[in-house]
Amino acid sequence: MSDHAPARRVDLAIIGGGINGCGIARDAVGRGYSVWLCEQGDLGGATSSSSTKLLHGGLRYLEHHEFRLVREALIEREVLWGIAPQIVRPLRFILPHRKGMRPAWLLRLGLFIYDHLGGRKLLPGTSRVNLAQGPYGEGLNADLRLGFEYSDCWVEDNRLTILNAQDAAERGAEIRVRTRCTEARPLPGGGWRVVGRDLETGAEEVVHARMVINAGGPWANAVARDLVQRPPKGSVRQVQGSHIVVPRLYGHDRCFIFQNADGRIVFTIPYEDRFTLIGTTDRDYPGDPAKVAASDEEIAYLCALVGQYFKRPITPKDVVWSYSGVRPLYDDGSSEAQKATRDYVLELDQAEGAPVLSVFGGKITTYRRLAESALERIEATLGRAQGEPAGWTGQHPLPGGGFAPRGFDAEVRKLISARSFLTGAEATRLVRFYGTRAAEMLGDARSRADLGRDFGAGLTEREVEYMCRTEWARTAEDILFRRSKLGLRLTPAQIAGLEDHLRKDMQLRMTA
Repeated sequence: MSDHAPARRVDLAIIGGGINGCGIARDAVGRGYSVWLCEQGDLGGATSSSSTKLLHGGLRYLEHHEFRLVREALIEREVLWGIAPQIVRPLRFILPHRKGMRPAWLLRLGLFIYDHLGGRKLLPGTSRVNLAQGPYGEGLNADLRLGFEYSDCWVEDNRLTILNAQDAAERGAEIRVRTRCTEARPLPGGGWRVVGRDLETGAEEVVHARMVINAGGPWANAVARDLVQRPPKGSVRQVQGSHIVVPRLYGHDRCFIFQNADGRIVFTIPYEDRFTLIGTTDRDYPGDPAKVAASDEEIAYLCALVGQYFKRPITPKDVVWSYSGVRPLYDDGSSEAQKATRDYVLELDQAEGAPVLSVFGGKITTYRRLAESALERIEATLGRAQGEPAGWTGQHPLPGGGFAPRGFDAEVRKLISARSFLTGAEATRLVRFYGTRAAEMLGDARSRADLGRDFGAGLTEREVEYMCRTEWARTAEDILFRRSKLGLRLTPAQIAGLEDHLRKDMQLRMTA
């Protein structure tokens, strides 16, 4: 490509469309900066869709004395519930006490700090639970008689990424998916020449950016070292976290947090009505982040750990689905992956008048605060723009989130009243996905037939078209296992039907 190819000027070129890249894009464009973001795969398609789906302070991080991180995360739970009540909901966790593990006094102390460190307002506090009586001991081993119950929150992680990208785009950001950054080099007068290649069409796009943001997640080292050629002082430590899904282990709605003799903790969480989510593992991963998958060893480990607490053994044969992601933790020199910090580090390099800000580490709960920290450095480097003030992202709802945190059920009733052909379960799912925008997705439909083909589990042609048009979905995997988890309910034939539909739709768009 010629160096004289036409290029648009933008303030920020963001490389990476995970939760951090999209969160920075939203905050930056809201504050008045022009933003161009490229993501080589699906938005939130790697680490940001492979989490345990929790907004939590990280109870075990207290043991590593990460009080600032825990406090920030505890505060953020309710902030994110407030701006995205359609995809965030409170959960109650039970931590059973077992002899030989952490002593009861230490658990009580940790939970007291957890209750009071983050200014909790809406979430209920800690209480004792008698597991020998009542519903919460269902299926547990008889030696588990005492537990401690506390609050955290659940989030649809990929949808959180998508909503940040949607809001950024609606405010003027340019979001490019399936677009790989193939070149980023300093311009003689300052700033960067950045080239993105569309991996579907091969077309290239050139932007001249005042600043590059390296939000590459597990690829952040490679972006800094190989693409922008600014070897970072810090680095990413690739830590693999794997999860398994099994048929539902118990009938109540509580989650469990189980301790293991190796110091690890594992969650069991009611999942998609019919299942239980179990995770996660923590181990260093030296390979290509794009090829990570739950290993047989990890699956067996999770089954064995949880099986210690239940009367019925859990085996790898029970696993109906597994997923794995690479957490791009900041390498703080910890000897064990589980002890590596979950805090984030931002590294600014301003050499040659071409500033680049690299993001290392972080967790989904604190993505918004990470973005605010990034904007502090952006404003100090580029000067303030004319837009929203700092902190605005915690005050303005994400798309579809314009109702009170405790108003979810009322929103469902409102949708059923407007669209009487929907069942309660269908309306609940649509509000969980789209919030106040569920009506926009349904359009002028007044009957089920108006929604077009049903691909299974209530996923209709109209909803698929909406995801492709407004959420950057391209493949069946994007729709069935990232934007939703409906793939757990569809048969292989139904999944193939959706893939065929999307393939034909892509061919029509490519030839249009």
